[in-house]
Amino acid sequence: MTRVTNAHLKAQQLLENCGLDEITGMEMDLFVSGLGAMLIEEKLTNCDGKIIFGNNKVVIKVDSTIQFTERKRFVAAHEIGHLIMHRNMQLPDDIFSNFNIIAGMEKALKNGRQELEANEFASEILMPEKLFLKEAIGKKFSPLLIKQLAERFKTSLTATVFRYLQFEQLHPICIVIIENGIVKYWKKSDDLKVWLGDYTRLAPPSDSVAAEYLQRNYDFVYKFEEKVQTVNKSTWFNLGEYDVDTNFYEYCIPTKRYKTILSIIWED
Repeated sequence: MTRVTNAHLKAQQLLENCGLDEITGMEMDLFVSGLGAMLIEEKLTNCDGKIIFGNNKVVIKVDSTIQFTERKRFVAAHEIGHLIMHRNMQLPDDIFSNFNIIAGMEKALKNGRQELEANEFASEILMPEKLFLKEAIGKKFSPLLIKQLAERFKTSLTATVFRYLQFEQLHPICIVIIENGIVKYWKKSDDLKVWLGDYTRLAPPSDSVAAEYLQRNYDFVYKFEEKVQTVNKSTWFNLGEYDVDTNFYEYCIPTKRYKTILSIIWED
């Protein structure tokens, strides 16, 4: 079954209390205002978002230089998670890496548990489970499906892939996060019976699609219809004694601003 956390329940409860099924069509400043807080976009130094708990008012700030509205929405939703769940805690300003941690990686960062909870809250409030599954279940995994889901919920491709990975009912995938040319962490669906090679803290394999993006300095290598490339199973995964080196597929989402690559690997 899909793991249901306290953060997911808090987001669901908030939607219910507001009488909403989703907030896709709402401006985030209006939603934040309805929670008794204020959302401000301004240029921030060394962080993407922050929450300030004042004596009489709570202010959420989002970096105005973030290029895409979808990412701004996730940052704001992340800070709302802090507002709902972490009001009496000391919280650092939120940097880019805080928005990418996934279950099991919270120990990698100071205040990692709170950041994980805020991410889970943001995912649920922006992409409610019932609606997300309704749009995704029974459909073949592809970059086009991720694009369609992202457009449906006004979320970034990265946030949408992370959300997709959370559901056991959907096609099994493996995601690998590469920062500054180094594999930082990875996670896979339980139903994908593979084990990543020893690449953590190393460069991605030389015959991977991710390596091509690094060679091109995070510029797009392929047109949309070509973004899915065939790779060998052994490119990313260890082969057992009786394993056959079958075809897998790799699709990468580079982010030049942050020097990251999200690599998604799967088989039909």
